[in-house]
Amino acid sequence: MDDTPEHPLDWLDRAAADRRAAGLRRTLRHRAADEPQLDLAGNDYLGLSRDKRVVDAGVAALRTWGAGSTGSRLVTGSTELHARLEDELAAFVGTEAGLVFSSGYTANIGVVTGLSGAGSLVVSDGANHASIVDACRLSRARVLVTPHADVAAVDAALAARTEERALVVTDAVTSADGTLTPLDALHAVCRARGAVLVVDEAHGLGVRGEGGRGLAAELGLAGADDVVLTVTLSKALGSQGGAVLGPRRVVEHLVDAARTMIFDTGLAPAAAGAALAALHILRDEPRLPAAVLAAAAALADAARVPAPPSAVVPVVLGEPERAFAAAQRCAELGLRVGCFRPPSVPEGTSRLRLTARADLTDADLDLARRVLATVLAES
Repeated sequence: MDDTPEHPLDWLDRAAADRRAAGLRRTLRHRAADEPQLDLAGNDYLGLSRDKRVVDAGVAALRTWGAGSTGSRLVTGSTELHARLEDELAAFVGTEAGLVFSSGYTANIGVVTGLSGAGSLVVSDGANHASIVDACRLSRARVLVTPHADVAAVDAALAARTEERALVVTDAVTSADGTLTPLDALHAVCRARGAVLVVDEAHGLGVRGEGGRGLAAELGLAGADDVVLTVTLSKALGSQGGAVLGPRRVVEHLVDAARTMIFDTGLAPAAAGAALAALHILRDEPRLPAAVLAAAAALADAARVPAPPSAVVPVVLGEPERAFAAAQRCAELGLRVGCFRPPSVPEGTSRLRLTARADLTDADLDLARRVLATVLAES
């Protein structure tokens, strides 16, 4: 009998084998700068990540401020550029103030943990992004997860609470299926029950609302004194980073209390400069959000699924192996699409996830139609 103890990391091999057997093994794919495939997998909704105006602004910020912000926001990581970005984001969306973070992920963690804590309740939508899920886990609050968009369940959770403070946290637009959350109904419940509504506009900014101001702005909620928004700079704005937008006293509190702002290095100046330029383009070209939705409708028609109210077009195929094989086949035919499998989506709903862009041409859409017709017939 071999008494040699097992290596403490051997369990990783077994876990990898289990994931492989379930069709859930993931690998990094290193994209080339000149990749020939049409990209319908990324979140560059307005097609601005390579726009010369955005790139030039990032380069100018790089030359002016350097490659990194050099420290946390409270030490040396806040520049005049960060302040401009915060002020202009808040003004564009319609809130009192803004606070820029290094990512949308850290913005969600910062706002949820900063506004909750022990002795409070956080009600989280069951379809929320992983960043919100992780924020809830870190909050030290009591967390209740309600079914997606179930306003009655949220109302019941708030009505039964014993905690003095409560947050309701939700995505405005769900990342996996592109549906809209009924924010107006949720806000009415929050206001009646004395709770704060926190809305992640990651997939709403640049796509929904007048001029792309987001779903909360579309519904008249962006400037409410009991609503806090988070946005990402890495999707419609084509850069990187995130922000919290809302009442000034919330922003001031987060400067004191949000650990992902206090202890994280500030957003790189190049990313801030690029995001600010993209925001100016969105402000000056209000046709862009409608172009995104038109492209999404065309892609949905090609995939024979209903037109979505956002840039996200889900094509549900069922089992993860089937979705993965279909995504690989699309790539072989010149089309890069997303492949969402558990735990990103529920069991049995693995899917292709197509993302529309405002700059898709007729030729791009024709290619997508041909490839999707072939792949879906084979799947």
